[in-house]
Amino acid sequence: MTRAALLACHECDLLQTEAEVPEGGVLRCRRCHGELYRNRANSLDRAFALSLGAAVLLVIANSYPIVGLSVNGTLVETTLIGAVRVLYLDGMWPLAALVFFTTILTPFAQVASMLWMLVPLRVNRVPWGAASVFRLARLAQPWGMTEVLIIGLLVALVKLAHIASVVTGVGLWSFGALMLVLAAAAAAFDSRALWARISTLQHAAGEPHDERAGLHGWLSAAQCGLVQCHDCGLLAKAPAHAHELNCPRCGASVHARKPDSLSRTWAFLFAAMVLYIPANVLPVMYTSSLFGAEKDTIMSGVVYLWTSGSWLLALVVFIASIAVPMLKIIAIVFLSISTQLHSRWSPEQRTRIYRIVELVGRWSMLDIYVITMLVALVQFKALATIQAGPAAIAFGAVVVLTMFAAMSFDPRLIWDAAQQDHARDRKNT
Repeated sequence: MTRAALLACHECDLLQTEAEVPEGGVLRCRRCHGELYRNRANSLDRAFALSLGAAVLLVIANSYPIVGLSVNGTLVETTLIGAVRVLYLDGMWPLAALVFFTTILTPFAQVASMLWMLVPLRVNRVPWGAASVFRLARLAQPWGMTEVLIIGLLVALVKLAHIASVVTGVGLWSFGALMLVLAAAAAAFDSRALWARISTLQHAAGEPHDERAGLHGWLSAAQCGLVQCHDCGLLAKAPAHAHELNCPRCGASVHARKPDSLSRTWAFLFAAMVLYIPANVLPVMYTSSLFGAEKDTIMSGVVYLWTSGSWLLALVVFIASIAVPMLKIIAIVFLSISTQLHSRWSPEQRTRIYRIVELVGRWSMLDIYVITMLVALVQFKALATIQAGPAAIAFGAVVVLTMFAAMSFDPRLIWDAAQQDHARDRKNT
């Protein structure tokens, strides 16, 4: 049996044999039921076509106005980069940097990196710097938030409709299409197919190709001295006494377990918990008009949507901006404490909690995008102006810190305690 026939689960580290999967099928871990891989038909061809479409839509979406406000014949329009610029000029540069990174820079990095790898493969060439570009694509993936931006724009439109006549622009429809195409491209892209194709081309060119022997059994990869790259999925042997190891294929740093996982998770959590209070207590937005000045918190924004008849959007904002950050902090605290105490309680359920935490965390950025649009468009000098408040920066920091906390937590630690107990029980019998 060769190493190529073995897989290690990213979430519980169980070493298991690769199996044939029909087109469209999914191979799941037999212990924690996490997804190991999907068999996507014509994955690289479909990812290439969708990436080209996403590149065109990305240019259009950022070149044309997203939305405009018409008041007494005066039309105020803004592009996404224009909204970021307004935040920066208002002195809210941390917020401007966060919006720019998650809605402009990261989607561009996603599309550019996929095209960089897929275009040469179309003409049977190995992409230059494939390992570095692949790691860039993996790094950018969790931070691209186009779908959250679209929901944020819809919420902003509802609020703006009570101020003036709303004019939707080409950029809004382009971002909507970009959301769908970019999601489809990411779903179609198969890293296993990519590296198999690169390996075939390297082998045809006479370049060295790794085939290593492996082991099989009801064991974790770490117990066999193996580590799996979380980026490209390669299973590699960890040298004895090695403190750091880079993946032989894509060059990413790999570890049997994330170093100082719980310590770093607690550090990010404590910082997020401290900032969660000012994020919900301080004003998130200042509104000045002919009728006076108002200070809005996140909760008052939810109440406004509810009383104006937009119950569904009020519920979405409440869940994304208030419930999700709080529940995410509670969930990570529970996972960290139970892991630190070597709890044996249902590791499979705790792994599912971890998956949910990773899935929903990004949606907390919803209110940040709403504020960005309102600040950019409501600039009518003496009539009405909106500025971002200090809570917006605190809230953005909470979202980023909780995402870092989830990334720092190593779910394989959940299974280590259960596996040690299982081994001890077998030894005693």
